[in-house]
Amino acid sequence: MAMIRHSNEPKRLKEVVKRFSAITIAVVGDLVADEFVFGEISRVSREAPVLILKHRDRTVVPGGGANAICNLASLGVNVLPVGVVGQDEAGRLLRDEFRRRGVPLDGILQDKSYTTVTKTRILAGMTHTSRQQVVRIDREPEVEPSALAKRGLVRSLKKYARKADALLVSDYGYGAASPEILNAILSGAENPLPVVLDSRYRILEYSGVTAATPNEPEVEAALGVKIGNDWRALRAAGEKMMSRMKLQSLIITRGRDGMVAFETKQEPVDIPIFGSDQVVDVTGAGDTVIATFAAGFAAGANTLEAAQLANYAGGIVVMKRGTATVSQEELLDALDQAPPATRKH
Repeated sequence: MAMIRHSNEPKRLKEVVKRFSAITIAVVGDLVADEFVFGEISRVSREAPVLILKHRDRTVVPGGGANAICNLASLGVNVLPVGVVGQDEAGRLLRDEFRRRGVPLDGILQDKSYTTVTKTRILAGMTHTSRQQVVRIDREPEVEPSALAKRGLVRSLKKYARKADALLVSDYGYGAASPEILNAILSGAENPLPVVLDSRYRILEYSGVTAATPNEPEVEAALGVKIGNDWRALRAAGEKMMSRMKLQSLIITRGRDGMVAFETKQEPVDIPIFGSDQVVDVTGAGDTVIATFAAGFAAGANTLEAAQLANYAGGIVVMKRGTATVSQEELLDALDQAPPATRKH
């Protein structure tokens, strides 16, 4: 039986958050355009038993690694992004959004042979009802970024690494944030940067990583185990990941169950979700978590403190519709609302 305990240390966490504007984080990631198309239900089609939607609205926002970049910028961090987009509308819209947020574009390469990853969510609803996602269409490049583009990524990242306090790797499996690219950065580096990793499909293929933030299904898939609600199984899986990847820190996110923080030579800490567990939308929440954790880590927080901040940010963002970010002000307000909590086992 888990028992929730509240800490009286929000002051220390606030000090960390206020240091965000003094830190610089380089990001290499798969840049995704999240497109939301909203239609109002007008009638049932005569051609097939499907709803006809009257088009009302369309928005395109940064997703994947691009969402992690925007979350860092929203938190006040100086962010240096590296990635690839195609010479297409989605790529142009991502660059426009970075420009609007004051994020430098020098490391964002445009590859004419590459299609910008676009995830289109079709949402339906009536005039006064909430919007419900009915289908998602993914447009993905047929090939990874070209060899020339990858060399450009490594060049940009090496330049940025000299100016950064940490490196965030956001790997969605599209080739811009691969183990090979990370190895090219780390090999020969005199003072290796702390590296925080989020990898969807191949987390165990990376080496030289300081911290990782997988979700529970990603851990289960990587290790070939089933965790469920078994605390001992979760603890064993986390310790195995720490050992195999030689990590200093590991955060396993668990959706409405919060997250668990692992640190070398420390007992794992179970952190309940901040706010309500009646989640509105989980789209992009993992990007918010890794961005906030990396910011906390780079600003001098220990693993538990950085995890607590990431948990607050995750709890805020899942109450927003669509792919969203969390601001430094929202994080500070959340720390005023409730002290950090842990679950004792």
